[in-house]
Amino acid sequence: MIAATSHANQLATPFDPVPLPSAPGWQQLLADAVTDPRELCTLLELDPALVLPAVAAAKDFALRVPRSYVARMRKGDPNDPLLLQVLPVAAETQLVEGFVTDPVGDMDRRAAQGLLHKYQGRALLVTTGACAVHCRYCFRRHFPYGEESALQQGWLGALEHLRADTTITEVILSGGDPWSLSDRRLKQLTDALQALPHIRRLRVHTRYPIVLPERIDSGLLDWLQGVRLQKVVVMHANHAHEIDESVREACRKLAAAGTTLLNQSVLLKGVNDSVIALAELSEALFETHVLPYYLHVLDKVRGAAHFDLPESRALELHRELTARLPGYLVPKLVREIAGAPAKTAVVGL
Repeated sequence: MIAATSHANQLATPFDPVPLPSAPGWQQLLADAVTDPRELCTLLELDPALVLPAVAAAKDFALRVPRSYVARMRKGDPNDPLLLQVLPVAAETQLVEGFVTDPVGDMDRRAAQGLLHKYQGRALLVTTGACAVHCRYCFRRHFPYGEESALQQGWLGALEHLRADTTITEVILSGGDPWSLSDRRLKQLTDALQALPHIRRLRVHTRYPIVLPERIDSGLLDWLQGVRLQKVVVMHANHAHEIDESVREACRKLAAAGTTLLNQSVLLKGVNDSVIALAELSEALFETHVLPYYLHVLDKVRGAAHFDLPESRALELHRELTARLPGYLVPKLVREIAGAPAKTAVVGL
């Protein structure tokens, strides 16, 4: 009996629970992104014939796409609108007249290392060359990040220009993607910006809430809430299929942190060149606390000509969208012209 009682007492004695494995952080998820076209085609059960052209095109501009974004793609569909944005294709290697390495004139508007000053009252910091995803139509796919990132000099030259020009009231963090930086780096930068009394607004251009929403973690939110400047986050989604529950949750958190949420899209042949696709995107964005802001016609960057649409078709789609949706859901149709004082509206005759 004693032994039995002792055994029962042992069974009743509480023990330390085995800790559950924690979810991988955003850095680990970023490091685990798909970078091999062979793996991407295998994951999506695509025709193996797509592999060799993708490998060839990726030599000039590498493939990178988070696995959670891949999971939103339709298996077996080579025309999936998310896949088309990231899969390297043979057309990228063809030289097309009018498509150049610096289509928006970035290199002519450098005010300091990593600082572009194109427009009155605002300046753009090229914070890093790193991105969570490599979009095949990226207008900075040829940008010399190794030489021109503001991080190379610890922001010193860029901050000196911003300090000297008191007409600048808004700083835009871009790249690359600024949220590729650690929270510590972001705080260092924004602390320095907030020390300049004429800076009133901070704008962040990012694809992270769409392609890797895990980046919107407690550390990033703590940083955002500690920024005293007015905060605008401009996201980049091109299709409603990009917006799932994880994206919606990330946007809810960003809105709760006191940010104004906008979206800019690029009009891409085969991806969103229908009024149905554009309308569904605007509706999905608004349901996610994000206001459609810009719809860009394609910047004519070398390697992206296969995404281009005639301007007449862009205008037709925008007119149809305007007739279908309330005005606040219709993004402005614009293009960027090198040397122009602002984005240029695309309008018919």
